[in-house]
Amino acid sequence: MEHRHQAHAEDPDEFWESFYAERDQIWSGRPNAMLVRELSGLRPGKALELGCGEGADAIWLAEQGWQVTGLDMSGLALRRAARHAQEAGVMDRIHWHRQDLAGWEAGQQYDLVCAQFLHSPVELPRNAILAAGARAVSPGGQLLIVGHESFPPWSKHPKPEQALPTAAELATELGLDGPAWILETVDSVERDVTGPDGVSGTVTDSVLRARRLVL
Repeated sequence: MEHRHQAHAEDPDEFWESFYAERDQIWSGRPNAMLVRELSGLRPGKALELGCGEGADAIWLAEQGWQVTGLDMSGLALRRAARHAQEAGVMDRIHWHRQDLAGWEAGQQYDLVCAQFLHSPVELPRNAILAAGARAVSPGGQLLIVGHESFPPWSKHPKPEQALPTAAELATELGLDGPAWILETVDSVERDVTGPDGVSGTVTDSVLRARRLVL
């Protein structure tokens, strides 16, 4: 749900619908590199993605054999995701659901809960959503959170009042450094990015993967 656009609607549902309506395709259609790095080879089960957008990560998971539920606030993004899943031949392995994530709580548990770049220029209680995602991980299951530690200079995201958390800081904020979890990956990864005017830069992403213990 990360993006580079100036916020122009205060209501999150309206904002994200308007955002996806600007172009026929917003994202590349390729799965997130850190998702692939962290989850390749895991035995598939039931997966939940928070903020699935146009569906590339959920589709990759389905191609690996996961049964996936993808949640997003934008109905337009989900319709595109469903079309892409059909084109990829995995429509029967993914359930798409439009969901306001603020105040959301899962009704079941999953073997994997993931969120890639769950950031928003309009109000979004990110940590509360991620904490709800952690509660939805079944014993023995995995939680994967990939996010920004920095934004590129051209980003239209408002400057955060505090620095964006590292993976270790986020683990502490979510209580994942306690006895119920094993931290499998706590990482900062730099990558080169190119802005809308061809300007290049470097950003740092945080990668946090934790496994809930069977107590």
